Amino acid sequence: MPDLTTYAAFLGAVLAYQLSGVGPDMMLVISRGIGQGRQAALATAIGCVAAGIVQIPLLAMGLATVVASSPLLYKAMQFIGAVYLIYVGVRFLTAGSKTFLREAAGRATSPSLLGPFRQGMICNLTNPTSLSFMLAILPQFVEPSAGSPALQFFILGVTMKATGLLVLGAVALTSGTFSNWLSHSSAFVAWQQRIAGSIMVALGIRLLLSPVAPALHR
Repeated sequence: MPDLTTYAAFLGAVLAYQLSGVGPDMMLVISRGIGQGRQAALATAIGCVAAGIVQIPLLAMGLATVVASSPLLYKAMQFIGAVYLIYVGVRFLTAGSKTFLREAAGRATSPSLLGPFRQGMICNLTNPTSLSFMLAILPQFVEPSAGSPALQFFILGVTMKATGLLVLGAVALTSGTFSNWLSHSSAFVAWQQRIAGSIMVALGIRLLLSPVAPALHR
């Protein structure tokens, strides 16, 4: 497994990336937290992290290299992610505040969190930046002399997803707290819906218009 110095350097790089700004995953978690409370936001965060179940084996098998090196496949991922973000944003913009309040009030009696979980997982899987970052950063901290590269890759990948869960979980709890405090105000709900929806649509358009391939520094 990686030595302590290498592991600490990797942890610092990952945390710096995850705390560097609000991306699609974090925005979706915030929107869920404000609109539907802590449980839905946490389910969304867990869904985002659960995408690692697909991504880590994908990277281990080398398929991510194919995706990153193929403009067509990469652009397809960008297009799917952009359309999904715009779709979620439009739903926020077109939903009435009363409908939104009824959903928030009824979240305690709605046991299914599969929808938020699924949205989080799809959002992360269709965000090529997430996969590209993993492709760029993980191999740099795998040292063949330190043991099995496959084991090192697994440890680093799980660490990245675990820190992501901590960051997104904290965001989910914080946004959920604001929901409980302010969800009774229809004016606030309408305001936050428009803001959240506009940001989601803007993120989708930005992703749609982004370059075909990321700059990966090895």
